[in-house]
Amino acid sequence: MPMTLQEALLAALDDEYRARATYRAVLAAFGDVRPFVNVVESEERHVQALGRLCERYGVDIPADPWPSRVSAPESLEAACQGAIEAERENRALYDRLMDAAGGRADVEETFRRLLTASQENHLPAFERALERERRGGVGRGRTDGGHRHRRRHRGGGSACRDPERP
Repeated sequence: MPMTLQEALLAALDDEYRARATYRAVLAAFGDVRPFVNVVESEERHVQALGRLCERYGVDIPADPWPSRVSAPESLEAACQGAIEAERENRALYDRLMDAAGGRADVEETFRRLLTASQENHLPAFERALERERRGGVGRGRTDGGHRHRRRHRGGGSACRDPERP
């Protein structure tokens, strides 16, 4: 049975909520470590873009259920592995969602941009971070001076703008 536009928008929004909550949990546990500090900002923009589409098409925007349902993995290596798996799963998700766009150019373009960001920006960044972790954190690209201790995220850190910004 084909997915409706409402189901597609809510599925995409739920996926972005989950990613944002997961990456925030990593930041809370490990500090402003890249690429999580950059990608979490991108996920926030994705949530906002999908929210605009929901409003445009009369879809009620649900509250984010994920912050209380996710926690940080025990290590940055595990966090990177989980992020890689999630970003790889996005390809299949957005392939399914694209069919539900029903020729709506704005929805198709947003889905395409989110998929491109996932596959061309986020996935390679997490793969590089995993390699750094496996090398013992050499060149880890941390924004907290290289400290590995767990601490609460206080915001800030470096930021980059992704070209997929919808």
